[in-house]
Amino acid sequence: MPEAGPIFNAVSSNAHQIFTLLQCISFAKNVTVQITPDGIRFSVEEARVVQGLAFLDKALFTTYTFNSPTTNTTEDDPMEDAETDGSNWPYFVVSLSALLETLKIFGVGDSSTAGASRAASVQPPTTSASSAFTAPALLLNRSCTFQYYGYGSPLSITLAETGVKTVCELTTYEPEEGELDIPFQRDGIVLKIIMRSAWLSNAITELGATNPRILRISASAKQEPFFTLSGTGGPFSESTVEFSIEQQGQNNDGSESDTHRKVLTNDGTSRSRATRAKLAPTVTETFLVSPPSSMGSRLRQDFRFGYIQKASRAMAAANKVSIRGDRQGVLSLQFMIEFDTNGSLSTSNAARGGRDAPGSTVSFVDFRFVPLLDEDELGGVEVRDNMD
Repeated sequence: MPEAGPIFNAVSSNAHQIFTLLQCISFAKNVTVQITPDGIRFSVEEARVVQGLAFLDKALFTTYTFNSPTTNTTEDDPMEDAETDGSNWPYFVVSLSALLETLKIFGVGDSSTAGASRAASVQPPTTSASSAFTAPALLLNRSCTFQYYGYGSPLSITLAETGVKTVCELTTYEPEEGELDIPFQRDGIVLKIIMRSAWLSNAITELGATNPRILRISASAKQEPFFTLSGTGGPFSESTVEFSIEQQGQNNDGSESDTHRKVLTNDGTSRSRATRAKLAPTVTETFLVSPPSSMGSRLRQDFRFGYIQKASRAMAAANKVSIRGDRQGVLSLQFMIEFDTNGSLSTSNAARGGRDAPGSTVSFVDFRFVPLLDEDELGGVEVRDNMD
């Protein structure tokens, strides 16, 4: 290793936070890593149609030191500086499965997390070897140090706890040529819904019971149903979860005053709701729909259901989710994950109505999905599922 020392060094006093965020995007074997002055960016993708992004902000670390590699500039172009545009920031690929196993050496992944049962119901958990260090006390008083010396060097991870130190070096690889993020047009958003992540997790769980191939999202700001998720194309009948409005009145005999439909309510149960109260589902905090003129007043888009399920761990761990769609049809699910002062997942956020607790740390995990091609666009050919 170079005598000058590492160009990157970061120390965390709670590796559980890092493990939780990386586990949310652990649907692929390898992860692309980019080290920046503000934190570490992790990206995974599959078949160029689904991508998971996790950003470890430097606020998650006790110390964070990054000395960007310098490039030689000439007198003819003294303003040339790769550090300003990020082109010279370290960028490499490592094994995500090996990274997670490294963080689990002292039992980091054995502590219970809020919503773990929901994640298991949405997506079958992967089998992993049990750790010999499972006592709850071992989850405290540990440190995790990341070091990177430069191009071609391994990513070094040092775990220290009560006098025991383990050093792991993960081989780094060059990213594949042409590896790019799935583009998302932030200036062309046609759908934006913010709600508790548990509602989305519950809906995907209900729809997953029918083993559908396609998830259909339907939203309208002008007519009911305002927001629905449907599972289609599976071996069983089509199923739909409707996020509806609250009931305001009943008939004199106590019966509901309009046509009944099955909906998902605030307590997470399915029940009949009817009378319209407002032009937005009750479970949403933000509800904005502005479909392109070619779609009329209702926005409809299809996605591969199996790919949506890859976000199940993030759905279970997050407090809120921002569901966004752009004019190209790309879907972004941005999850807000909150950690309390002890570094554990915050479980009291719902009771506070989404307000951050004093001293808590908030991180974000973003998933992007490319839509399925519409049958009409293919000239009547079966909808492409992008699973090839």
